[in-house]
Amino acid sequence: MAEGTFRKVLRVIERSALALGMAAALIVAAAIGSRWVAQGEARPLASEPGVAQTDVRDWTPRRVQAWREALKKMGPPPLATLRIRRIGVDVVVFDGTDDWTLNRAVGHIADTPLPGSSTGNIGMAGHRDGFFRPLKDIAIGDLIELTTEGRVDRYRVEKTWIVTPEDVWVLDPTDTPSLTLVTCYPFYFIGSAPKRFIVRAAREDVTATRLSTQ
Repeated sequence: MAEGTFRKVLRVIERSALALGMAAALIVAAAIGSRWVAQGEARPLASEPGVAQTDVRDWTPRRVQAWREALKKMGPPPLATLRIRRIGVDVVVFDGTDDWTLNRAVGHIADTPLPGSSTGNIGMAGHRDGFFRPLKDIAIGDLIELTTEGRVDRYRVEKTWIVTPEDVWVLDPTDTPSLTLVTCYPFYFIGSAPKRFIVRAAREDVTATRLSTQ
């Protein structure tokens, strides 16, 4: 083979190798990019308190399926995290009580103070066959922790009621900072439950979770 021809073949091979290398690099970059995108989409859910630890063993199959479907949709940032450690409640709180919100988490009830408020009666609702199923075991004196940005408000359970859906007075303003949890009752009723189970807790103390920037 002539030297000139040989050099031409080498150049062709080199160019082909370079092209293949660039193509391979693009494929790898695309794959990594897709993984980053997928991880980026999943991260807000995976990083939320309570998602990985959610115990659904006592939930109804319908509620479990609804929760899994709700996880697929990206929602707004949560308002707070609600924890009742003794009975295993650990769930984020979103604003509102629409279907997606209550399937996905616990909902803040409109026209009541926002989590972290220092006055009034904060209202929250959850499904009796989902996140609020453990309320069946709640007891007077149980500690409830409500974590918002920069603070943890601790509430102590003072009273529970069983009321009708018309008894909206349970959400009336209170003279001292309070938290009211609402779910349907009876907990294992088949069909649409006719009553409401109410938990009332009074704020005990507040702890800052980060240093003030002021």
